Amino acid sequence: MADLGPVAWPPDPIKTERLVLREPEARDRSAIIDLLASPDVGTFIGGSRSREQLERAVPEVPTRRPGLFVVELDGAMIGTVTLDRRDSERPGPDRSEVALGYLFLPDAWGRGYATEACTAALDWFAGAPPGEPVVLYTQTANERSMRLAAKLGFTELTRFEKYGAEQWCGIWSPTS
Repeated sequence: MADLGPVAWPPDPIKTERLVLREPEARDRSAIIDLLASPDVGTFIGGSRSREQLERAVPEVPTRRPGLFVVELDGAMIGTVTLDRRDSERPGPDRSEVALGYLFLPDAWGRGYATEACTAALDWFAGAPPGEPVVLYTQTANERSMRLAAKLGFTELTRFEKYGAEQWCGIWSPTS
């Protein structure tokens, strides 16, 4: 289970102009399977998983855990945003940093939903443990993710080689 420190979980649903960020529900299961089975989504995260494997693995009520938001548009799940304590094996400024992650269904790409959802999650998190920075990891080859990191205000901390590709680590601080 993720540890977000003093952050109260779950928060009330977070509403933006077009989206709702909330905890996963049973009705999200099919969209979660679609998300994780998508070859397009899997391109920069180590590949997709087979639909059959996911049908067996994803519980009827998807796992709820601190830091995991489902992103909903017009009543349907279009992606997820996560805020998780980062893996101590990864390079970065501090082993207890929180990392931002996001996955969206390909039909939702290019419409600004990731920017809107991630901004809302970061704004919410900025008010929880005041002043705590957030890191973001992506492959440098993932041009969309690199552009999103810049839009969100992440600045480069380091680059490193992992999984056979150049990785990028950026940092965001609510005080910057």
